[in-house]
Amino acid sequence: MLKGLGSLGDMAGMMKKAKEMQEKMTQMQEDLQKIEVQGESGAGLVKATATAKGILTGLDIDPSIFHPDEKEVVEDLILAAIKDAQNKAAEKAEAELGKITEEMGIPAGTKMPF
Repeated sequence: MLKGLGSLGDMAGMMKKAKEMQEKMTQMQEDLQKIEVQGESGAGLVKATATAKGILTGLDIDPSIFHPDEKEVVEDLILAAIKDAQNKAAEKAEAELGKITEEMGIPAGTKMPF
């Protein structure tokens, strides 16, 4: 359609790809809010659930770990499970972004703003 326009045609193509990328990024952001990951610590005694955006949505603690003299251990297990869930959320978000950038022909490892 724009073959005879030289660099204007290239610019139109680039603008179209940029718009596609923006739409896919917006959709991915919405999807990341729905995807859940689960982190755990203490061999599964404490489990934290988070969205792929890293927002904590749930915490499951096995009642067997509640001993008054082990309060610090329980706190450490809770923090470890939350950190594990957040790390998994970040990995999932990066994997989802990698799918989009690959589809768009963007080299792997290119940092995208968000």
